[in-house]
Amino acid sequence: MSTLTTAHHKTNPAEHPLTGNWKTLKIGGVTLGFPIVQAALSGYSDWPMRLLARRFGASYSLCEVMLDQFLVSLRDRQRNRHFLYNSADEQPVAGQLMGAEPEQFALGAQKLVEAGFAVIDINFGCPVRKVVGRCRGGYHLSQPDVALEIVRRTRDIVPSEVPVTLKMRRGMDDTSESRDNFYQILDGAFAYGISAITVHGRTVEQKYKGPSRWEFLREVKKHVGDRTILGSGDLFTAADCWRMIEQTGIDGVTVARGCIGNPWIFAQTRALAAGLPLPAPPTTHEQAEVLKEHWDLAEQLYGPERVGVMMRKFGIKYSASHPEYIAVRTDFAKIHHRAEWYAVLEKHYSEDRPGVYPPPEVHRVQGSTCADGCEEGA
Repeated sequence: MSTLTTAHHKTNPAEHPLTGNWKTLKIGGVTLGFPIVQAALSGYSDWPMRLLARRFGASYSLCEVMLDQFLVSLRDRQRNRHFLYNSADEQPVAGQLMGAEPEQFALGAQKLVEAGFAVIDINFGCPVRKVVGRCRGGYHLSQPDVALEIVRRTRDIVPSEVPVTLKMRRGMDDTSESRDNFYQILDGAFAYGISAITVHGRTVEQKYKGPSRWEFLREVKKHVGDRTILGSGDLFTAADCWRMIEQTGIDGVTVARGCIGNPWIFAQTRALAAGLPLPAPPTTHEQAEVLKEHWDLAEQLYGPERVGVMMRKFGIKYSASHPEYIAVRTDFAKIHHRAEWYAVLEKHYSEDRPGVYPPPEVHRVQGSTCADGCEEGA
């Protein structure tokens, strides 16, 4: 069993942290109920991943972030269908949007509404250098006037019955100016009719280094009162999710890196909410069933020629729940086609063995990709 320790909270996956009742989560007129949801995950939170998260207990999920200019110019072609694809059995689902220019941003939001997304989420949180360098994502935290113009135009163009939400980090950096900008955007966004705001406890400058500052989330929730605040950052186990809610008083949490290849985290959070012990990690046979279903769903979406490359990264993440993590990860990294995927399952999953909780190191972000999305999340 793995243990993750940070400067401000300790995580033991076997803990049962619940001591009180949780509130029903609502985003505008959309009642979600359970307060633990799947974040937008760039390169990951496509329809198959979202659908599995919902089946395992997430009350809501967000599509991977899309650029406004991409959406405005997108043509309805088979090769592009996966970007906007959503289905009735995963609703409500949000489309997340990122961009630089207020007018085009609003037009991109309109495209997401037309595609059937139940909520529109504005990304002011992505810390990746190339994104910030193009005046997108987290960059907007440095320019409150432009950020709020994006919020205003987006809220104006999106039908009133469709909630608009916002994702932020706690600032560009730890300066007093960044703090002031954060609160100017926070208060202004709610004034313009934003239904909920997700706050990540790191700064843009931090990217994913160092602990997420959960105490800042508590401060934000106290500041906004009964407005809806969700939190993200360092949510890698079911216990983490409930601990964040208890320690900060926020209304819900968005799980990002902690749920890639680990949809079981949502079932585990529901078990704890019901007063039950934390479920054991899924056995290798239970894992294999999900791996087969994930492949089948992805093949429906991408087709047999493209699915292998798309699924390779998921196999690598799923391998963290296997007792022979390194060997399984190595084999998944080589797959191209269905036969190779099933060969890995036959080799490593044919014997039913106890699974493991994913070790902390699998959540580390490497390189410059916004792996837990521009989103980003936890």
